Amino acid sequence: MAEHRVIFTPSGIRATAQEGQTLYDVALEAGVDMQSICGGKGMCKRCQVEVEPGSHAKYGITVSETCLSEFTRSEEIAVRKGLMPSDRRLACRAKIQGDVVAEVPADAREYESSISKASVAFLTELDPSVQLYMLELPQQGLDDNPSDAESLIRALRQFEIETSPRHRTLVKLQPILAQNDRRLIAVVRDDRQIIDIWPPSPFNVYGAAIDIGSTSIALYVYDLSQGELAYEASAMNPQIRFGEDLMSRVSYCMLNKGGEEKLTRVVREQVAAMLEQARVTLLLGQNQILEVMVVGNPIMHHLFLGISPVELGQAPFTLATKEMFEVPARILDIGLSESARVTMLPLIGGHVGADTTGAYLTQMDEMEGRSVLLVDIGTNAEIVLSHGGRVAAASSPTGPAFEGAEIHAGVRASRGAIERVRIDPETFQPRVKIIGHDEWLSDADGSALEHRTTGICGSGIFEVMVELASAGLIDRSGLFRPEVAPHRFVAEGKSWKFLLLDRPDGPIYIMQTDVRAVQLAKAALAAGVKLLTDYLDCESFDEVLLAGAFGNHLDSGYVAKIGIIPGAEEGKIRSIGNAAGMGAAMALYNRAEKAKLVEAVRQIEKVETATEPRFQEYFVGAMDFPTAPQNSSDSTGGRGRRRRNRERA
Repeated sequence: MAEHRVIFTPSGIRATAQEGQTLYDVALEAGVDMQSICGGKGMCKRCQVEVEPGSHAKYGITVSETCLSEFTRSEEIAVRKGLMPSDRRLACRAKIQGDVVAEVPADAREYESSISKASVAFLTELDPSVQLYMLELPQQGLDDNPSDAESLIRALRQFEIETSPRHRTLVKLQPILAQNDRRLIAVVRDDRQIIDIWPPSPFNVYGAAIDIGSTSIALYVYDLSQGELAYEASAMNPQIRFGEDLMSRVSYCMLNKGGEEKLTRVVREQVAAMLEQARVTLLLGQNQILEVMVVGNPIMHHLFLGISPVELGQAPFTLATKEMFEVPARILDIGLSESARVTMLPLIGGHVGADTTGAYLTQMDEMEGRSVLLVDIGTNAEIVLSHGGRVAAASSPTGPAFEGAEIHAGVRASRGAIERVRIDPETFQPRVKIIGHDEWLSDADGSALEHRTTGICGSGIFEVMVELASAGLIDRSGLFRPEVAPHRFVAEGKSWKFLLLDRPDGPIYIMQTDVRAVQLAKAALAAGVKLLTDYLDCESFDEVLLAGAFGNHLDSGYVAKIGIIPGAEEGKIRSIGNAAGMGAAMALYNRAEKAKLVEAVRQIEKVETATEPRFQEYFVGAMDFPTAPQNSSDSTGGRGRRRRNRERA
């Protein structure tokens, strides 16, 4: 089979492609920064590229007119609907037939998320699994001549530690003793294992807490000798190239041989790169980061461990393991010492994972004896409810709408994305705030023309729906009411779209399909909450806790008004930041916290929403927007409206 050269710009990444491969598949394999929500199925229209035929002297390639296959129907529809310029191609539809130089335009590249998974304070005593002991071993004599290993074991007994050295320790033991007047630092894990020995220098031991989310990865590095946060960073999860939401990644594994190996490799490479950057920044030796605590949803958990997530893509959603799991770091190939250990916190079951248990650990004492709902809103919402001395958990398939996917102008929370929305209830004029700028922008006074606006991100989507409802621009069922503000609506086939922001590089509209996507997402979460409150017979909440980076950016008033959490009152809603990552940090910081979590998770009762017969009933009941006016008699022209109402029923 013929091979062709492919060069992606502006990155300059070079690859070799087989005849008939799609540009998207080649880009994935080569690690090209390219958007895709649908995982290469031709649905999202995000993986756009520009290919210019002719001679490219810089790369020594001549690109022919026939280097790619003919336009597909998906691409023709995208151009006709204005979703893609006519001089672009969809990488997932374009098959390679010759040498190619493909430009990935700025609006088709991934951007670093501006949602910060910043650390927050937690209260617990410093007592990590790895401890350092400064020792001085006695001089040996001919009459009393125990082995140096025996002397080391005896020296540790004064700290009530009964242990034995590993091979690594034995190899290093005598040279360190000889060079340092028989003094050394013993590195002991769990009070029972000498995992390393160091010269008697002022070295500290470090640990890392890692939260692997479907969108981003957060890293927190702690000095476990001093009890201080030393470094934190976040990065996009490179698995996004294989699919925006969790199920699309599972689908990729199902449909592509070796797919799970690719997803495992890229996430481990990202984690390894982040750890190495931390080590270099902190000027640490190769052996100083010795404990790693990891949390993530079940699919991220399985893929990081190298376990296929396919079983989690279909009922009964069986986990390979849900217990706390420990593994030598070298097996995962993340660039740490052979003495380093990775611990995965326990999962609850189904799609309620270690990210949820990590968040629960940070709030466990606060939730005990009270009626408290803990919610992490993402592509799959995890919910934990404490009430009456019991704790139950569930997950709801909210989908990626709140992260910008499935939204016409949806983007991730990056610079230039609309994050706040207000609509005047009298003039119906919208104002927006974009990430990176503090002032409110409007197309009425021209201020919106001064800044580049990329689209609307999750918090903006959340707010625009409440604003549309409160201003009466949609009715309670979610249908647009164009007669209320004809100057802000534009006909879209048999439906309408709302003009949120006019701008020279193209207006930003809220489509009827966007409203529908948000309705489905909010109804799924509301139904999951209702099932849990039924299960524990909980009638009201003392507090509602929003975990995660997305929840941290939500206004509690809008959370209450949109109806996403039945019974939630604005004054009782509180954001707690990246609680999943902080739970991992607490377990890293104090081994008693880790043990407490393991025992507590065993007591959590799992409610499976997928098999609950009332889920559909609650789901349908939560579709309405509570602050909107009652359904209008006709918003789109008589018969067409009534027909849609019957279809929804």
